[in-house]
Amino acid sequence: MIPPIVVHPAYQAVLPDGHRFPMRKYGRLAETLAELGLAPSGFVRPEPADAALLNRAHRSNYVDAVLSCSVSREIEREIGLPVDESVVARSCASAGGTLAAARLALVHGLAGSAAGGSHHARRETGAGFCVFNDVAVAALALQDEGTIRRALVVDCDVHQGDGTADCLAGSPDLFTFSIHAEKNYPTRKIPGDLDVGLVDGVDDAAYAAVLGAHLPGLLDGLSPDIVFYNAGVDPHVDDRLGRLALTDAGLAARDRFVVGEARRRRIPLVAVIGGGYATDIDALAARHALVFQAMAALA
Repeated sequence: MIPPIVVHPAYQAVLPDGHRFPMRKYGRLAETLAELGLAPSGFVRPEPADAALLNRAHRSNYVDAVLSCSVSREIEREIGLPVDESVVARSCASAGGTLAAARLALVHGLAGSAAGGSHHARRETGAGFCVFNDVAVAALALQDEGTIRRALVVDCDVHQGDGTADCLAGSPDLFTFSIHAEKNYPTRKIPGDLDVGLVDGVDDAAYAAVLGAHLPGLLDGLSPDIVFYNAGVDPHVDDRLGRLALTDAGLAARDRFVVGEARRRRIPLVAVIGGGYATDIDALAARHALVFQAMAALA
C-alpha cells in the first residue's frame, strides 16, 4: 500500500508579492505528488491544531498572541513572515497535519505530511520562517496521551534544529538528532541530544557516510516507538540558503537510507518536508517529493 499523505489547502498561505519565502512550493508539491501517482485515493485532510494542542510545545502567551495575530513586530521580524490570518491558518494546519501523519504512521508504518518541519520555532517564540514547531507539538501530544513513550527526531534540514531542541529539552525520551551545515543559520544554536555540524561543501558521498555512521546506532540504541524525519531539501547544491553540495540523487539516497533503516527495524516513520529555498518551484517540489517516493518504494 502506498503510504498516506496528509495535505491541507491552508498549507500554502498568501504572502506579499516578492516575498523571499517560496510559499508556492506547497501547492506545487501536492500537484507533483498527485501527478506521480502517490495519492491514488486522494490526500488525508488534517484537523488544524488548536490552542490546547499548541500549548504542549509553546508558552500559552505566545500561542495566544499568534492566534490573535497580535505578536510584536520584533517577533514577526524574527519569524520572517507576516503573522496574519493566512500564515496563522497555515501554521495551525501544519501542526495538525504532522500529528495526523504521525498517527497514520503508527498504524501503517509510514506516512508523511506535505508540509511541516518548522524546527526553528521555540517554546517562547517563532523564528526562521517557523511559527509553531509541528514535530515537537506532535511528539509531545503522542507522549502525553500515552500513545508513544520514546521518539527519535531525525532532522536532515541544512539548518540546525534549535527550536525542536528547545521545545523537547524537558523530555529525555524525545531524542533530537540534527545533521546540518555548521556555519549556517541559526548563529546561536540550541544544543539537541546529538548535533552533527558539517563543513561547507559536503557532497553526496561524505554526507551519506556521516549519516550512516550515526543513524543505525541511534535506532538500535533508542528503539523509538516512532521516527519523525525532517527531510529538508536545502542541503542541495542549488539551494539559496544551503552551503552543502548534495545533488538530487544524493537527496534521494539520503531519504531511502533513513526510511529504509526505520523499515528494517519495523519502526514507524513520519516524514515532513522541512526547508527548501530554490527559485525554480518545479525543481523544488520535485526534490520535496523524493521522500514520498522513497516511502512508496519501501512500504
